[in-house]
Amino acid sequence: MTILLSTGIWPVEDWQRPLAKLAPGRRVVVAGRDDYDPAEVRYALAWKPPEGLLAGLPNLAAIFSLGAGVDHILGDPTLPDVPLARIVDPDLTMRMTEWVVLQVLFHHRQTFGYMRQQRERHWDEIRQPAAKDVRVGVMGLGVLGRDAVEVIARLGFDTAGWSRSAQEIPGVACFHGEAGFDAFLARTDILVSLLPLTPETQGLIDRRLLSKLPRDGALGGAVLINAGRGGQQVEADVLAALEDGTLIGASLDVFETEPLPADSPFWSHPKVLVYPHVAAVSDANALTRLILRQIERVEAGLPPEHLVDRARGY
Repeated sequence: MTILLSTGIWPVEDWQRPLAKLAPGRRVVVAGRDDYDPAEVRYALAWKPPEGLLAGLPNLAAIFSLGAGVDHILGDPTLPDVPLARIVDPDLTMRMTEWVVLQVLFHHRQTFGYMRQQRERHWDEIRQPAAKDVRVGVMGLGVLGRDAVEVIARLGFDTAGWSRSAQEIPGVACFHGEAGFDAFLARTDILVSLLPLTPETQGLIDRRLLSKLPRDGALGGAVLINAGRGGQQVEADVLAALEDGTLIGASLDVFETEPLPADSPFWSHPKVLVYPHVAAVSDANALTRLILRQIERVEAGLPPEHLVDRARGY
């Protein structure tokens, strides 16, 4: 049974090699490069596939996203009605948690200030609040968000989470739904977004949202950390909030346009850390094993795990 690879900007060889090693009896073809009979393709492994590609596979049994998100697939209006599975893997989860914790600690420990002092060759202590006095809030309590929020809480931060539906996490104040959103924002000094991109979250991080973050917290202002999707943030509003003091810093791994254009003000902004969408880079070897196990489930008559609810967008 043929497997089709469409890896977007990622090197296709990174996925071909483990597939050839772990599934030598299967034919693997690359979209846009190899000749193949579309009717023979049973499984598609995709990241940002060209619009219409998947619709042209009449015997497709399942689609597997090659990253944590699925908005890049759901945005195709011709997407066929077959099971679509998200990637949920301990390696991917740990990578995201590492990045989020790194950013929280970066801002908490006043690293921008010390970097500036180093450039100026100035030796001085910068006021350092205790972790218990810094309020961290994570938007999105799926697999990635839940792991990150639990680690942040163990570090001693006053930690909260917000999600669409009600959640319970020991040691974490949980808010949910529209009714709990403003209360969540009002108690958050460091705002972390790990939300998926859906019609509801498109443009969510705008001037109105940012204005609800407190300015009187232990850090002296609010910080934005976004490793969800760039479409969630209105970048003009984020920049304006940085300029007027609504935000005192930001760590951004995702942007409205990627790669980030060379003329973007974010590149040189003194209060912003820019990352090239690397918070949780997929490990092709680890994820290939996971996907092949899911293919075996399908061939045994079972549905893949971590199926996407298309109505919700995740």
